[in-house]
Amino acid sequence: MSNQACSLCLEPGGYLVCEGPQWRIVRVQDSVFPAYYRLIWGRHVSEFSQLSVHERSLCMSLVVEIELALHRVLSPTKVNLASLGNVVPHLHWHVLARFEQDTHYPHPIWGQAQRTVSPELVQHWSAALPELDQQIAQSCAAISSHAPAPSQR
Repeated sequence: MSNQACSLCLEPGGYLVCEGPQWRIVRVQDSVFPAYYRLIWGRHVSEFSQLSVHERSLCMSLVVEIELALHRVLSPTKVNLASLGNVVPHLHWHVLARFEQDTHYPHPIWGQAQRTVSPELVQHWSAALPELDQQIAQSCAAISSHAPAPSQR
C-alpha cells in the first residue's frame, strides 16, 4: 500500500544502498553528515506499532545492523537513532554517525550548528562510504533472507 501524497512512497528518499521485500535502506545525500542512513518501511504506515511483531523485530534488527556497520567502519563518537515522522508520516528510521568534530555535536543535527568543519574532515568521513554501503547491504540482506514473508494486513 502506498500513499500518493507521501514523498517516501513516491521517491527513494536518498541513494539506494539495499532493499528487501518490506524495506529499503538509503544513504541521505548530506554534505555535512555523509554517514547518514535512513531505513524506510515499504508499506505506508505512520507508526511503528502498526507493524506486526515479526515486522517490528525485522525493522529493529536492520536498524541495529546499520548502527553496527557505522561503528565498525567509522568508529564514531555516537550513533544517533531517530524515528520522528512529524514532517513525513511514513515509518522510517534515521541512523547517523556523530563525531565530536561535526558541525552540531552534541546537539541534534536539526538544530543550530555549533562550529564549522573542514572540508578535509568531511572528505575523510565520506571516503569510507563505499565500504560502509557494502557492509550494510551484506548484513541487512542476510537478515532479510531469514525473515518471515510480508504479512497481509
